[in-house]
Amino acid sequence: MVDERKIFGGSGEKLAAAHLKKNGYEIVALNWRCRLGEIDLIAKTGGVLVVCEVKSRRGSRFGSPLEAITAGKQARLRRLGEYYWSFNTDRSLTVRFDAISILQSGEKIEIDHIENAF
Repeated sequence: MVDERKIFGGSGEKLAAAHLKKNGYEIVALNWRCRLGEIDLIAKTGGVLVVCEVKSRRGSRFGSPLEAITAGKQARLRRLGEYYWSFNTDRSLTVRFDAISILQSGEKIEIDHIENAF
């Protein structure tokens, strides 16, 4: 059975990666997984490793996609980002946690990138 939400979320993550790339970021990983969980998107810019949470929605009926990034999700993403940084990258990089919102209303797509979101 096809999970439409997974397909939609995956397309949002690809849109977020394209947005970052267009803005000069190097994409390091998409859907990086380990025993602690998953990071939607990891990128680099300058001397910064950027760990991104991507949230996609079809319309604003249930609020902004960014409202779905709860305090618990932020804490989990911080643990994941620190774990990734400690094992998989140059330690001279600093880590930043961003959020990217993908809001699709019909044919219109809005991308909102919040640097240092949490």
